[in-house]
Amino acid sequence: MARIAGIDLPKNKRGEIGLTYIYGIGRASAQKILKEAGIDLNKKVQEWDDDELTKIRVSINESFKVEGALRSETQLNIKRLMDIGCYRGIRHRLGLPVRGQRTKNNCRTRKGKRKTVANKKKVTK
Repeated sequence: MARIAGIDLPKNKRGEIGLTYIYGIGRASAQKILKEAGIDLNKKVQEWDDDELTKIRVSINESFKVEGALRSETQLNIKRLMDIGCYRGIRHRLGLPVRGQRTKNNCRTRKGKRKTVANKKKVTK
């Protein structure tokens, strides 16, 4: 089993897809890494030998920030926005969409489960 950056890659997937299981590496980055290492994109992860694995590891360590380091950097960036009190930081703090989406009908993922608010009762004369 191939283990890169603390992640066990699925052995029955193509190399290009298998590398995307690492946080911070997408399809384009995976293709670039495999091209640098000189490995066929269609070669399965289980078919990689130790030499190819070390080439991939070196390539990732040199040119990409992945997993824990990337997650912590992202969290620090969000914390910085919240601390300076800019619009994006306030939206993060309130748990609302940050990038200009409407909130009247959608954005349930960000806002969470619906919280029903009761109507005010009308005063009868």
